[in-house]
Amino acid sequence: MPKLNIVKLSDEERKKLVAIVNTGVNSARVFIRARVLLLSDEGKIDEDIAETLKIHTHRVARIRKRFVQEGLEKALSERFRSGKPLVLDEKGEATLIALACSNPPEGRTVWTMQLLADKLVELQVVDAISDETVRLHLKKTSSSRGKKGIGRFQP
Repeated sequence: MPKLNIVKLSDEERKKLVAIVNTGVNSARVFIRARVLLLSDEGKIDEDIAETLKIHTHRVARIRKRFVQEGLEKALSERFRSGKPLVLDEKGEATLIALACSNPPEGRTVWTMQLLADKLVELQVVDAISDETVRLHLKKTSSSRGKKGIGRFQP
């Protein structure tokens, strides 16, 4: 089967890719993409490139296709991913941290993740939030351990 999206690098593009491969300042993803393009330019087939780099042949084909259709910069860079919207915005996170630092509800000695989640819903900061999301937000902000004043908090 003839290879689609044949990669033909200019001297300038090849130099840039060789520089990426020879320096350790780029992410592993950029490094892999650069290697795919260099090996494709040498005339290697997708199966050989995939086996050499320990990636799937579909990934090789996608990188080559993106290079041919969109150019070198686009082939090396990440595509925008919308991702899931955040449950808590900055104000919500601040409220969560303030709650975690405050005294726990009456009859409790510590805040639990579920108590914090329930309180955020009660305060109408969010419509719904899981205890795991609360834990991840606290972990991200380093609020769950090692800070002064957060001794009444139970992860």
